[in-house]
Amino acid sequence: MDAITLLTQRRSIPRLLAPAPGGEALDNMLAAGLRAPDHGALTPWEFVVATGEGLDKLSAILKSAAESDKEEEAVVEKATKSPYRAPMVIIVIARTKQHDKVPVIEQHISAGCAAQAMQMAAVAQGFQGFWRTGKWAYHPVVREAFNVSGDDEIVGFLYVGTPDCTPAGVPKRDTAKYVTYL
Repeated sequence: MDAITLLTQRRSIPRLLAPAPGGEALDNMLAAGLRAPDHGALTPWEFVVATGEGLDKLSAILKSAAESDKEEEAVVEKATKSPYRAPMVIIVIARTKQHDKVPVIEQHISAGCAAQAMQMAAVAQGFQGFWRTGKWAYHPVVREAFNVSGDDEIVGFLYVGTPDCTPAGVPKRDTAKYVTYL
């Protein structure tokens, strides 16, 4: 798949099965994440890869967050099950650093670019994925579990695996609605 096709035809696929990327494919994904735009070469990211028992640990963290809010049983169950929507979840964390020329927001965006680069690398290698954030990324129980404090943020949960369906066509978007020129 050439780069332009990858970037213009990408779709999030929410139905993912095993296998997840491993070995060289996973190494390529992580390497792609590490090449995200990074003003000041701060590498303001951390990637936590959850598979197997790691998914169980993530499930327990999300369940604990839902229970701490005294959520209804259906919400607790949904939070508990969410890591199992794919055989791998990569938690992408912005680990910010104080810098005179690189504001925190740039570091958050850089971590987001890392998430997208990993997703694109997965697709380029025949895997698929989808990126979710949602309220659990900001929940104090989840933040504490991943040692996220201060300006650091969980920028997303990148679910990755083998597609269980054929993606629908990509909707055409009129650039005139979103682009202006000076």
